Amino acid sequence: MSKKLALLSVSDKTGLVEFARGLVAQGYTLVSTGGTQRTLAEAGLPVQSVSELTGFPEILDGRVKTLHPKIHGGLLARRELEKHRRQMAEHGILPIDLVVVNLYPFAATVAKAGVTLEEAIENIDIGGPTMVRAAAKNYRHVAIVVNPARYQAILAELAEKGTISEETRFALAVEAFNHTAYYDAMIARWLAQQTQSAPLFPATLVLPFEKAEELRYGENPQQQAAFYREPQAKPGTVATGKQLHGKALSFNNLNDLNAAWELVLEFDEPAAAAVKHTNPCGVAIGEDLYSAFLRAYESDPVSIFGGIVAVNRPLDGRTAEKLAEIFLEVIVAPAYSAEALAILTRKKNLRLLEIPLPEKRETIDLKKVSGGLLLQTLDTSTISAEGWRTVTTKEPTPAQLADMVFGMKVVKHVKSNAIVLVKNGQTIGIGAGQMNRVGAAQIAINQAGAKAAGSVLASDAFFPFRDTVDVAAAAGVAAIVQPGGSVKDEDSIAACNEQGLAMVFTGTRYFKH
Repeated sequence: MSKKLALLSVSDKTGLVEFARGLVAQGYTLVSTGGTQRTLAEAGLPVQSVSELTGFPEILDGRVKTLHPKIHGGLLARRELEKHRRQMAEHGILPIDLVVVNLYPFAATVAKAGVTLEEAIENIDIGGPTMVRAAAKNYRHVAIVVNPARYQAILAELAEKGTISEETRFALAVEAFNHTAYYDAMIARWLAQQTQSAPLFPATLVLPFEKAEELRYGENPQQQAAFYREPQAKPGTVATGKQLHGKALSFNNLNDLNAAWELVLEFDEPAAAAVKHTNPCGVAIGEDLYSAFLRAYESDPVSIFGGIVAVNRPLDGRTAEKLAEIFLEVIVAPAYSAEALAILTRKKNLRLLEIPLPEKRETIDLKKVSGGLLLQTLDTSTISAEGWRTVTTKEPTPAQLADMVFGMKVVKHVKSNAIVLVKNGQTIGIGAGQMNRVGAAQIAINQAGAKAAGSVLASDAFFPFRDTVDVAAAAGVAAIVQPGGSVKDEDSIAACNEQGLAMVFTGTRYFKH
């Protein structure tokens, strides 16, 4: 047996035979297990079984094959220590110089429809991560390869230098520990989702994410950025969306299109939303998608320029013709007709994203802060007038009540402090991200202009003073919907009664930061 020993045990056999052939050419003896050994042998490569190396058979249906002192002694021995060398010689342990391992396909297994807990458990690798970690710990003597993309570079280094440098071995070790950490995090995450007793916010949190792509830059050109995807991301999410056309999505595109998509999912009716800098600038519902988009566009034909448009119905040719008249960055739809695609793909840089409507919404929202992470449940509650109460003398009309529901669905997605003016299922003015509520109301009213007369005003939180009511009444607003709960609610109620406005309290606020 040569002095260089390589242990190979992989589930992903991409490039395996070519890599193994290159190792043999560099003087390595191959040792392998199960399916990997069969693949190498069928390719005509000389390969020993792990059982030949250890003198012990694979047992328990293959559950135990590499968990043996002759494997882990060969991986963990510090060869610069005379005591370790003596013990290896005493027990017939050969040093292992290179380990090539990638793990049981747990992610692929649990992604299958109808997978059982037993099937998932059987695809949790034990020996593989143990070998990976042992080799990575002893990187000064052992090279560990977990990524097939590394094969060619390693063969090139061996051909050039006759060895794998310590610098490379250290880089491989870092990648290996990241590999096993991700693998364990993925398992922990999936198993936690299988039981109702798992705490929503566990004492320790592990979140597996894989890099989907590096982005040109972040929010600004001086910032670097990348997009990461959850391994078990559900259909209907931005992460599982399919880009059909256009330039690569940017950091801001992804952030904005997520905001637009989450907004149109609020509606059962055909709906369209235009978003700019994560705030909606025009939202409407209609009898069909065409009318919904026309009304959303008319809500603010200036701000939609260069924005994101999301719709919650398959995009048809007629609507696509109108969309093509405007400069947009991204369009998001659950599907596109052939006619719509033919029209929109004429615009070379327009990004088209297809996301099927989700069966189930996500449940957890994350926000990064300096040195930590904020977690909260995602607010996916259904907004309806059930449980709301009229607090003024004047009752809202059925049409106004419908606009109140529509307004609260929109205001939920507007940065606080937020005020939205609505008329007949269409936004006519949006005041977002203001430091005081009356300021947000004034922005929305200024945008609405004469359309404010007879409209409904929706607020994301209560009024601390009556000033917002007074400003709204002066503009001709006819009804107000807000959470209520201020110590000065009676002042706002009195102001509405004085000026003939209907006001409804929902009992639910929608801060968005």
